[in-house]
Amino acid sequence: MTEDAGGKTGRIVRIAGPVVGVTGLEAVRLFDVVHVGELGLVGEVIRLAHDLAVVQVYEETAGLRVGEPVINTGLPLVAQLGPGLLGQIYDGLQRPLTVLQTLSGNFIDRGVSPFPLPQETRWPFTPRVRTGEVVSGGDILGTVPETPVITHAVLVPPGVHGRVADINAGDLTIDEIVAVIEADPETDGRTHEVRLRQAWPVRQPRPVRERLPARQPLVTGTRVIDAFFPVARGGTAIVPGGFGTGKTVLEQALARWAGVDVVIYVGCGERGNEIADVLEEFPALEDPHTGLPLMNRTILIANTSNMPVAAREASIYTGITLGEYYRDMGYDVLLLADSTSRWGEALREISGRLEEIPGEEGYPAYLAARLSEFYERSGRVICLGSDGADAGAEDEAAGRRTGSLTLIGAVSPPGGDFSEPITQSSMTVVGALWALDYSLSRRRHFPAVSWTQSYTLYDLRRWYAANVADDWSDLVQEAMALLQRADELQEIVQIVGPEALSEMEHLLLLVARMIQEDFLQQSSFEASDRYSPLEKTYWMLRVLLAYYHHCRAALEAGAGLEQLRGLPEVAQIARVREVPPDQVIPLLKGLDERLRGSAAGGSVGV
Repeated sequence: MTEDAGGKTGRIVRIAGPVVGVTGLEAVRLFDVVHVGELGLVGEVIRLAHDLAVVQVYEETAGLRVGEPVINTGLPLVAQLGPGLLGQIYDGLQRPLTVLQTLSGNFIDRGVSPFPLPQETRWPFTPRVRTGEVVSGGDILGTVPETPVITHAVLVPPGVHGRVADINAGDLTIDEIVAVIEADPETDGRTHEVRLRQAWPVRQPRPVRERLPARQPLVTGTRVIDAFFPVARGGTAIVPGGFGTGKTVLEQALARWAGVDVVIYVGCGERGNEIADVLEEFPALEDPHTGLPLMNRTILIANTSNMPVAAREASIYTGITLGEYYRDMGYDVLLLADSTSRWGEALREISGRLEEIPGEEGYPAYLAARLSEFYERSGRVICLGSDGADAGAEDEAAGRRTGSLTLIGAVSPPGGDFSEPITQSSMTVVGALWALDYSLSRRRHFPAVSWTQSYTLYDLRRWYAANVADDWSDLVQEAMALLQRADELQEIVQIVGPEALSEMEHLLLLVARMIQEDFLQQSSFEASDRYSPLEKTYWMLRVLLAYYHHCRAALEAGAGLEQLRGLPEVAQIARVREVPPDQVIPLLKGLDERLRGSAAGGSVGV
């Protein structure tokens, strides 16, 4: 192992699992990356006390000895950003797993750290600025066709400002100079060489020009989310649930169907077989929006439960830094963290090794602060730079290039107990809660999102009224009220029996069950039902409530409830999910017209 330029060498004096004590690193700073031992294991300085530097090692420390050298790189843990990220499968330290398999086989050798981006690939770079133009941080210098669906914008690094002295075009590697920017002599006067790649510290949020309010929903194609508990584009949500309630399946459905440009899936501390399934399934999936492989706009970060615990803590930051990078190009990005509970457990283990005073259930006292810092990096923003909106959506007011980063974190509370610290700390900082109910999953009701425990804090009624239907919010509120009243009536039935209910209350229970089974349930295996456009979601809900109002009018006119149960519309509503997408809207509109017409005309329809 050779010493890096400008680095300092220390010696190991203490080893406690992934936490190593080092002395002799005179110029070390907090969060500097170091190479530990003869194998050069990657580590990060997490505490400084007099002459002792405490290092968190991101690889297995078995066999490490006291006295081995430690070399400081003088740099923090950074993510390498540039073309070639999409389609890659990384570990928590952004090491490409496909390259690691080639170098060391199915088991990762320690000390092996291949470069995250393909260094030999030549990318066709097309400039968008000319020599002599003045540019600043965030401006787009040019573009590279990274995949058939994503054009990679080469950005001026944040903090750089000056005149373009030289700009190159043609096929370039990530290490070749794209542009030379000369700063104003009256400021720093330095010359900046910009390449296709740039590095960014993973724990430092990337700057933006302005944060925008949450006014648009992220359309997921999942009815229970889009209708009842929507998340804003650039918002945050958590998916807590016990074992077997469908967290991973729901997140994979969001990755495939959500209306975003780039998806980043972080498998943080999950079981190896689940991550293996993800790594096998994602490359084979077809993007429903383009018909091309889904991996053309996806990055996978795999850090399984049997990998070093310290790297698990870093994987979340690696993923969100990659997300911010594509957000700054003007894209809408979705980051799925599965799961933040395993990330919190990594914090707890490292905190114990550091002998810190534990908080609730042994988690460090700063758990809530770390979770807050993570979720606060989401948002819909006006990107840095003076460019227009070529690479992404336009802001309706400023006309600037805008992008968004939506964070959705799975939570795995032990025993499904939502009162545990990670769930409670997450609930205080996110905007939507999709609580998965164990009893629903046992009844094969998927997605098992509880309509009594879940909520959303995003007020998107104005958007739905302008883009879907004026009465969208009214329908949603009425359906939620029916479900809540049905739960209350079920409690009465369990105490005194169904005979205590009136026919009108029995009707309410019937319609609530239809909402649950025919609307909220959604099959990921049924081609016609796995994705529900907002128009279909709206008409399904409208027809169900039209049936409810029709039956109320019929009961008041003297019809019997058993007659109403046997209406042909009941069977048609139940089969709506099987109808092909090109036929479902006319069918629903016809049902709605018949039901509302008969209710308004006083006909009982039986």
